[in-house]
Amino acid sequence: MNTGTDEQNGPTMRLTTMLMTAWMCLAGAMVALPAAAQGVGGAFAPVLIVNGSPITGYELSQREKFLQLLNAPGDIGKLAEKQLIQDRLQLQAAKENGIDPSKAEIDAGMKEFAGRAKMTTEQFVAALAKAGVAEQTFRAFVHAGVAWRDLVRAKFGADLNISNADLDRALSLAAQPRGTRLLLSEILLPATPQYFAQSAALAEQLAHTIKTPAQFAAAAKQYSGSQSAARGGRIDWVPEANLPPAVAGALKGLKPGQVTSPVKLQNAIGLFLLRAVGEMPRPAPSKVTVKYAQYLIPGGRTPENLKIAAGIAAKVGDCNDLYGIAKGKPEGTLTFTTQTVPQVPSDIALRLATMDQNEIATDLTRNGDLDVLMLCTRRLTVAEKADMGDIRNQLANQRLAGLSEAYLARLRADAFIRRP
Repeated sequence: MNTGTDEQNGPTMRLTTMLMTAWMCLAGAMVALPAAAQGVGGAFAPVLIVNGSPITGYELSQREKFLQLLNAPGDIGKLAEKQLIQDRLQLQAAKENGIDPSKAEIDAGMKEFAGRAKMTTEQFVAALAKAGVAEQTFRAFVHAGVAWRDLVRAKFGADLNISNADLDRALSLAAQPRGTRLLLSEILLPATPQYFAQSAALAEQLAHTIKTPAQFAAAAKQYSGSQSAARGGRIDWVPEANLPPAVAGALKGLKPGQVTSPVKLQNAIGLFLLRAVGEMPRPAPSKVTVKYAQYLIPGGRTPENLKIAAGIAAKVGDCNDLYGIAKGKPEGTLTFTTQTVPQVPSDIALRLATMDQNEIATDLTRNGDLDVLMLCTRRLTVAEKADMGDIRNQLANQRLAGLSEAYLARLRADAFIRRP
């Protein structure tokens, strides 16, 4: 698109770059034509009529230029039509609900929007003009967006209720490390005093004899005491930062298909097959804090105790439900612990690394008792948490966006749209 000399192009090029995402923040523009132009033929003739309100060829061509300036993907003509129809529906709904933004509100919206491109409103309008987009197009663009925003807030804002449980879930998800993730298989051998020598010898033997993933899977099915044994030791993707330091260290430098040396964990000796390495979307946080519950059943991992554990898992929905299960039981049966991952005992940390919030695992023991382990929360440490008010606002905006989309879909379904 030729808009003049290189010097003249500067603001326009900067505008294009800065608005690649910003243009999605407001509803598409409705160009308000001068009264004298309404009903005139040619460029100002209607090309679409939405619930009795015309969309002209001039509006359509302006929207197409605007979308081209923003490098919008897809069929520009179809996208321009879709957005202009959306504008009409949004403004009609706002008017029906008594919402009509003032000139001051629209001016403020224009200033805010131009600011995203690091321009004043006047600079922004001048840059648009060089690309053939009229100032009135920009004003109507903001008018439609502000009206729809105010309508959605008025209609749904009072019903938004972001609970503490919602915040807990959001923080738990935010705490999932986002650096490197690993796809592993595991063999866990008991390492309590009576089994340590036998398990250590077996671990060394397996480390020297296993050469292929198939051999590792066969050994896991035969020897591993983990819940993953039936799957040949296969576990799902694990964020590297969730792993206990001993395991993460043993995996350093390995290539997919290689097996670690035996890793000493608390109450276990582990061997790990690295199946794949992947990248998470964001860098891993420096520390993750976990809260977990342990419910001890005397007698170890007997079939009877595993049946009891399965019954507990079927009854509880979150960690707080364990209080009812432990009522009347000896002191120490149920404990809750909050620690950063490096502080967690290595066997527990390994199991927690593969668990979701409120999930239960039953493949650990403690002092001869079956250890029913439940992950309560996984969060960033206090120093890395976002402001709670910011998180609450983000959740509210996400819900508001979903309600807005559903409302607009209903308006579109009920609309009468035709071509002249």
